[in-house]
Amino acid sequence: MKFEDLLLEIDGFGKFQILILFILCLPRMNLPMHFLLHNFLAATPSHHCAIPHQEAFVNLTTEEVLLISIPREPDGTFKSCEMFSQPQFHLLLNSSLQPENNSIIQECQHGWVYDHSQFTSTISTQWDLVCEQRGLNQATATFFFIGVTMGAVVFGYLSDRFGRKAMLLLALVCAVIFGMLSAASVSYSMLAITRTLTGVALSGVSLIVLPLGMEWVDVEHRTFSGILTSMFWSIGNMLLAAIAYLVREWRWLLVAVTGPCLLSIVCLWWVPESARWLIANGKVKRAHRHLLRCARMNGRKDFAVSPELFPSFHLSQDLRRMTTDKKPGENYTYITLFRTPVLRKISLCSGTLWFGVAFSYYGMSMNLTGFGLNMYLSQFVFGFIEIPAKMIMYVLVNRVGRRQSQAWALILTGLCIGANIVIPRRKILFLAIMGKGFSEAAFTTAFLYTCELYPTVLRQNGMGYSSFMARLGGALAPLVFLLDEVWRSLPEVTYCGVAVCCGLVAFLLPETLHVRLPEGIEDIEKTQ
Repeated sequence: MKFEDLLLEIDGFGKFQILILFILCLPRMNLPMHFLLHNFLAATPSHHCAIPHQEAFVNLTTEEVLLISIPREPDGTFKSCEMFSQPQFHLLLNSSLQPENNSIIQECQHGWVYDHSQFTSTISTQWDLVCEQRGLNQATATFFFIGVTMGAVVFGYLSDRFGRKAMLLLALVCAVIFGMLSAASVSYSMLAITRTLTGVALSGVSLIVLPLGMEWVDVEHRTFSGILTSMFWSIGNMLLAAIAYLVREWRWLLVAVTGPCLLSIVCLWWVPESARWLIANGKVKRAHRHLLRCARMNGRKDFAVSPELFPSFHLSQDLRRMTTDKKPGENYTYITLFRTPVLRKISLCSGTLWFGVAFSYYGMSMNLTGFGLNMYLSQFVFGFIEIPAKMIMYVLVNRVGRRQSQAWALILTGLCIGANIVIPRRKILFLAIMGKGFSEAAFTTAFLYTCELYPTVLRQNGMGYSSFMARLGGALAPLVFLLDEVWRSLPEVTYCGVAVCCGLVAFLLPETLHVRLPEGIEDIEKTQ
């Protein structure tokens, strides 16, 4: 008997599974509040060089003081990173006469003055991460995703070794601790370190939530559970816009997005360990206890006395037969993902796929100011458009299949990004929304698809490796914006090329539609 057959006996999608899924949706909803927080945490308001001895110009208006102190851009706005070495009083007579002598122009010498109309404070204004320090501002997101990358490796291995639930609890506790320490940072270095460690912890949450829920659900409802869990990411996306709109000070914003993790920790009490993992690791008694609880809650009270499954109320021999042929002391590692031919091909292709998915997704999500809307509305719209995209994918992955849906969603994401280079600016918002919808569809399918590709004994290792590749893409995505200094359209060209190439790789993966979740490595190798 396979575990899927056992799920049919206890109802593979009853009250028990619904309760688990909704509890696991709480931490899932909290994830985008941190993963996309950089948009608001590190926002750079308009600014200009601080003008020394401004009190000497008491007879001049603020605009006139700026006119004689700060050079202008070609569009007439004041430059953000340069100032005149001496006041240019002649500009009061004719402001259109900009000095041709660059020797009187210098970099800011006395700090910056920021526009606080939109943000009370951000890390940019806190530590002057502008102009020549602009790279450090963008690097804040990279540090976070480096942490997420490391966490994917660590928690992928630990959750296969010590269980899903225990590691999820550990990840949530660490997320609260490091999230609060980030809010209390007294220096940029402290913030970089604590945000990196927060990324490590939240990577564990991201990695474990979906597989833990899916391992309790039958084949028929697996797609629905995956899409449902993913929906709460989009809800969290929209909530981030609302929270950031209400909380304009970066320290309190960090507290506001970290606090919900405490609720997730409390609710995790009602979530059991994965019975699949328990059986695969020989912990039959605990699996039996959780299965009985599931059966009772789903109204299958005769499950415990079924002569076929549990004769004389003893542990099921079927459960014992379901344990893998794992040798004593043998532990699966990331190296195992590359030992056998089919598993090696799956690992290489899924890693490439996840890199492209995350690289293009975060490339679009972290550019909220280039589409003609204010950043709060852009964040909300980008979150909202993900919901219909997920609904469409729910239909497509069940009709067309996982492979075709995955490949074309990512390819179309790249094409939408590339079209931004040549399409008139008034149509960019429409293309951006379409591209965001496709990118989220690609991400949603990737989570569902990858969970089905790897066997139970290696599922978290496989998800950990895939997540590592995704977070590598996420870490590089914000740095690509700096390429606009080389060529204005180079970031879009890069995002487009990577998305299309990685989308084509998805065609090399096997189809998993209506296929039972593999339990051991032999289930993977013998089906190809």
